[in-house]
Amino acid sequence: MADHQNKVSLLGRLIVLLCFTRVNGDISQNCSEFQSYSWRSILRRSELNVQFMLLTRRNADCAQFIKGDNDIENSNFNGSLPTKIIMHGFRLTGSKPSWIDDMAKELINAMDVNVVIVDWIIGATALYSSAVDNLDNLGEEIGTLIQSFVSRGSTRESFHLIGVSLGAHLAGYVGRVFDGKLGRITGLDPAGPKFSKKAVDRRLDPGDAVFVEAIHSDSDYFGISQPVGHIDFYLNDGKDQPGCTRSSTSSVYKHVICDHMRAVHLYISSIKNHCPLVAFPCLSYELFISGECVECQYNSLRHCPHIGLLDQAGLHASIQPREVKAFLMTSSHAPFCVKHFLVELMLGEIGTRNQRVEIIFLSNNYNQRSKLQLLITNKRILKKVISHDVSLGNMTAVNIKLLSTWRQKAHVIPIEMLRITELPLNDRETQSRCIYDTVINKVIFQELVNC
Repeated sequence: MADHQNKVSLLGRLIVLLCFTRVNGDISQNCSEFQSYSWRSILRRSELNVQFMLLTRRNADCAQFIKGDNDIENSNFNGSLPTKIIMHGFRLTGSKPSWIDDMAKELINAMDVNVVIVDWIIGATALYSSAVDNLDNLGEEIGTLIQSFVSRGSTRESFHLIGVSLGAHLAGYVGRVFDGKLGRITGLDPAGPKFSKKAVDRRLDPGDAVFVEAIHSDSDYFGISQPVGHIDFYLNDGKDQPGCTRSSTSSVYKHVICDHMRAVHLYISSIKNHCPLVAFPCLSYELFISGECVECQYNSLRHCPHIGLLDQAGLHASIQPREVKAFLMTSSHAPFCVKHFLVELMLGEIGTRNQRVEIIFLSNNYNQRSKLQLLITNKRILKKVISHDVSLGNMTAVNIKLLSTWRQKAHVIPIEMLRITELPLNDRETQSRCIYDTVINKVIFQELVNC
């Protein structure tokens, strides 16, 4: 009988132990997971049911649930480290965001930080208007959590809020709880519906943190178009993204949210990869691609802003910028970064007839190429910004072709110089490459030389 009781007691202890998991030598509660949403939850969609999950280098693969002071006290939270808080946005189907684990992982790999994931799936699902209505109360709950962290040694400046879509405006609500004294807010394609015409105190705004940045990738559909931060990055004019399509044969993902989610995947890539995502401050994308904004000296700025984790986006301006638009081109796939080049075409005497010229830049044994079309009018100097995956030093030759139609015959065009220069102009290390004194008559091929 005693032996039987001992076996029962041992079995009980084993069951208790199975209810816990060991994380780097610490005994912690079961790994916290996102809540599951069922259609029964639609009856309580106005409820927040928020939960906070903590990841650190000590428990990088097993999130700890933290809600009250006791949870925080018994967690791996370290008040002497910076804290990144990730906030998702509206969830149509109630599923866990597929990107969230990758973002948390890359943040922890890049820095020794506390990462807090805000799970508000219940309050963010089904009706978009209900999710918007939940932001005030949710912002206060997150503010209470941050205050608990502050009481355990964190400083307000050590907090970095990363909000996706609707979560970007949520970050703004949290920032206002602390009168804009939190360190940083990153808005990833901040939501446009119900916010485009809102006053600044009802959406993300530069006053919500010491430094506010936003990355715009779908400003003509789900994202907001106007600037909402100190620096606003616009990927490919902030609208249609390379690799995304709205054709009738495309997948639902590509058709609906590919552009919107590009800001998220590009930001994760910027943390993971070391190739720079450099942007150019400019009043408009049209001015940028026409070569009018190539030096990154804009008001108090002396450097190009970078997407990623650099302090204040790599800017050390004497005067804090505000609502500065910065544009960059990207590729269609990770790591998304490309190099930007200024193409200048200086022409000899030409007529007034409009003609189109196609210029193809070749590199690496003529295998890689970047294509550009220019409209030749009565201007002697034409400028255009293009992107290319390779450095200028590997750009070896150029193909130039006159484009004609059955309505319009092509005419010979004399070129005094074609010059291509890596940007920014005030921070380049490589020499420009040129061709000189040639005539375009149908098609020409010519090697590039140092200018």
